[in-house]
Amino acid sequence: MSNRIVIIPTYNEKENIAEIILKVISLDPVFHILIVDDNSPDGTADIVKSFQSKHSERLHLLQRPGKNGLGTAYIAGFRWCIEKKYDYIFEMDADFSHNPDDLVKLYNACKDDKADVAIGSRYVTGVNVVNWPMSRVIMSYYASAYVRFITGMSIRDATAGFVCYTRKALETFDLDKIKFKGYAFQIEMKFKAWKFGLRLTEVPIIFTDRTLGTSKMSKKIFREAFFGVIELKLKSMFSKPSINKSIN
Repeated sequence: MSNRIVIIPTYNEKENIAEIILKVISLDPVFHILIVDDNSPDGTADIVKSFQSKHSERLHLLQRPGKNGLGTAYIAGFRWCIEKKYDYIFEMDADFSHNPDDLVKLYNACKDDKADVAIGSRYVTGVNVVNWPMSRVIMSYYASAYVRFITGMSIRDATAGFVCYTRKALETFDLDKIKFKGYAFQIEMKFKAWKFGLRLTEVPIIFTDRTLGTSKMSKKIFREAFFGVIELKLKSMFSKPSINKSIN
């Protein structure tokens, strides 16, 4: 059995899901996959099920009753993977904006370089983004600068959604205390890990915007991230991080 698993949250990803599954399954070393589908009306889950008969040991599906935010999808996925005792747990989008080949680099950063959290970073070596309009590049780049300024973290791509967590890292803090559901969730996870003194490292990647399907970004998600960073910082000044008391 592999000790590596990739969580891929989906909502209406029928154009991408088959290809992303086949690509991840083709990688060496072996990665397992957990699709967390939020009741996609386009039949994404049915496509996943059609692959499970051939890849039953490596491909898993967690179906949820409705669309309830990226953060809650990942938390559900984290809990499932921790219960199954996977040691390296990855976040990745379904739309090929994250190159599956880079999963190996993130894995090596945790396994060989002993990082607790390895972040696939668009900005650690400049700006490595393809097919984004300049306005979105500027917004994203300066959003990360804003996060660094408010939180004090040195991470250059705090909103990145391409990440490897060790099981030790995820078991360190209480997942019940993770508040945010949108892109602020990505910031909150890194901030919590940083506050606990875990080792975070950034691995340079090239981010390519989706060519199929529809982006899930919205003004509501952006506002949550903008004001959520301030909330995270203020709360951290007046309270200690919540330790996961269930760890023996």
